[in-house]
Amino acid sequence: MAVAPARTAELSHAERIRSVVAAADSLSLTTPGASYDLMAMHTVENGRLTLRVPDDTPLAAEMVCAPRGALGALVEFTDIAPVRARDRIRTRVTLSGWLSPSGRRHGNVVILGLDPARAGIQWHGRVQHVALDAVFSAEPDAIALQEAAMLGHLDDDHRDVVALLARLAAPEVRRGVVDVRPYAMDRYGFTLRYEYAQGHRDARLLFPAPVRDAAEVGVQVEALLAHARHCRGASRP
Repeated sequence: MAVAPARTAELSHAERIRSVVAAADSLSLTTPGASYDLMAMHTVENGRLTLRVPDDTPLAAEMVCAPRGALGALVEFTDIAPVRARDRIRTRVTLSGWLSPSGRRHGNVVILGLDPARAGIQWHGRVQHVALDAVFSAEPDAIALQEAAMLGHLDDDHRDVVALLARLAAPEVRRGVVDVRPYAMDRYGFTLRYEYAQGHRDARLLFPAPVRDAAEVGVQVEALLAHARHCRGASRP
């Protein structure tokens, strides 16, 4: 059966943190002096979060004035579902620690590195603290960088595929549903969001085998579709 319990074949919290950070194009930064919303200014180099900050910005000025050359920082990432769905915030990741210059510059851009002291993730409504060594040793999910584009394409152009996949959920999940959205995807499979007149519910659809990269997703989706077509007694949502 393709439907799995919510905790079967899931990414670890450390993998999820690395995936969110790798795929994000923005973050919120809070320092002792101010709060900043930074767009397309971060990268991850050798497992370390770095910020590319123009030297004529308030953040760069605050960094220059930081005592002992380090600035206390709270970095927050918000992972939002890339499709129209109820409650689109999937995950929040926080990293707290110290920002300091890396010693490198690119023209008028200074490179700051975060030395984290703590990592946390809000997942299914609960905040979990994750050991830093686990975060550092984890890798982003195999399709983290492609997930948003693939889900958006599926939701915009292949609603028939979503409807067929939705047949794989248990009858009690499908009963009374008014819409289904491809809410998330990782190397293990899909999470579909079933929306009702009031409320919503998620179902996990596992691939027959975990994918190693985005090129393998199509084969696994076809296997799920073949299973859905042959499910006797399954009704469309």
